[in-house]
Amino acid sequence: MHHVTPWDLADAESASLQDDKPHEECGVVGVWGSADAAALTALGLHALQHRGQEAAGIVSMETGAGIFHAHKGRGLVGDNFGDAAVIAGLPGRAAVGHNRYATTGETALRNVQPLYADFEFGGFAVAHNGNLTNAHTLKRALVRRGCLFQSTTDSEVFIHLIAISLYSTVTDRLIDALKQVQGAYSLVALHNGALIGARDPLGVRPLVIGKLPAGGPGGAYVLASETCALDIVGAEFLRDVEPGEIVVIDEAGLHSTKPFAAQPSRFCIFEYIYFARPDSTVEGTPVYETRKRIGAELARESGVAADVIVPVPDSGVPAAMGYAHEAGIPYELGIIRNHYVGRTFIEPTDHIRHLGVKLKHSANRAVLEGKRVVLVDDSIVRGTTSRKIVEMVRAAGATEVHMRISSPPTTHSCFYGIDTPERSKLLAAKHDVEEMAKIIGADSLAFISLDGLYRALGRPGRDAAQPGYCDACFTGDYAIPLVDLRDNAERPVSLLQAAAP
Repeated sequence: MHHVTPWDLADAESASLQDDKPHEECGVVGVWGSADAAALTALGLHALQHRGQEAAGIVSMETGAGIFHAHKGRGLVGDNFGDAAVIAGLPGRAAVGHNRYATTGETALRNVQPLYADFEFGGFAVAHNGNLTNAHTLKRALVRRGCLFQSTTDSEVFIHLIAISLYSTVTDRLIDALKQVQGAYSLVALHNGALIGARDPLGVRPLVIGKLPAGGPGGAYVLASETCALDIVGAEFLRDVEPGEIVVIDEAGLHSTKPFAAQPSRFCIFEYIYFARPDSTVEGTPVYETRKRIGAELARESGVAADVIVPVPDSGVPAAMGYAHEAGIPYELGIIRNHYVGRTFIEPTDHIRHLGVKLKHSANRAVLEGKRVVLVDDSIVRGTTSRKIVEMVRAAGATEVHMRISSPPTTHSCFYGIDTPERSKLLAAKHDVEEMAKIIGADSLAFISLDGLYRALGRPGRDAAQPGYCDACFTGDYAIPLVDLRDNAERPVSLLQAAAP
């Protein structure tokens, strides 16, 4: 018989609450020209741990010799690469690494990236952030040609497209592959001649370039999903990889090619709201300052009489600071987060899970009791977390609880690399704001408007003809065709459900 322990409660509640947020599916890092390539890659992945906690992998390469080494495992970066012996087993002056987000169910080790293959030109490793919207269609065509898939990840499509390409150079083969895929992607790839980075033509997913202070004749470089990964390894930020750009880093230095026709970019707007780490700079804009501006705009749009502004930690903190400053209302930590809550897959009763919220978040009664409280959070997905937080704040003695959200209502699923529930499970897809307020138990609820969000990003509002960002989760405006949803008779049921009106 299993006895339910406080640790079980904490783990189960953590999993439940985490399921009520959208999640990135991964982060990528690539290093070229450093004797500590694998160690630097591991540090970079550690800085990007927020982008994926399910598994991590690194492939290193001894340049010149063309010898590759790999280590992959489930769990956190520190669990897999904290041992010096593991890093010692990854020699070479170049490496690529990958974090994967923890999706529901067990992940086979064969799906853990970077993916590796031996080609006629030698070894090739690739790590991919994003999602291909025609992966199932391409996979069926490739299987009919005789390709044998070893994983269930859409990233393996790149491997097979490169394998059958008739072009001679590795870069041209990769370009050939990229011209056949549709979707959102940032990727880093490694072969004996170079480290390669690429972004999709709309630039939905992020990728930045940094330079290390020492290296070979051509210099030492880092590619990463966010600038926080450059900071941790002491690399100087050079620039973003541009939408549709392919950068090739070899012994002669960094080279750029742009094989796609230029298009207006559609960078993921949720990177500013939630995904990116607050100390990162994305697309030239500091995330922390942007989130404060979003909070200030939210206060201007939906201010309410209150005694205290309280963030839902940790993602609601910068927006709450901006809200409080604009509203002229004191900002206080009325909810304290326990950072030492693990995760597991047990499913206790609803009653036990409800009690477990106090192990993840604790109410600071001295701040809340007798007060009119504004809670600031970044999003509402299913609504389960918001409901529990509101209940907890009321139980701590708050006289009023108002919820303010620093994003517009999430009404549509993402198909471009963000793990969101199917549309039928999105609270805002089924209810208006007043109904949502009743469901979560708040005295009032308000979201930042779409135009307000764009104003906080320095634009006059959303230009429907050229929005400048991907905001499909708020608008249903999918800039990249959802080919598998439209054409694939064998597409997964979950995708069918997500696309349902």
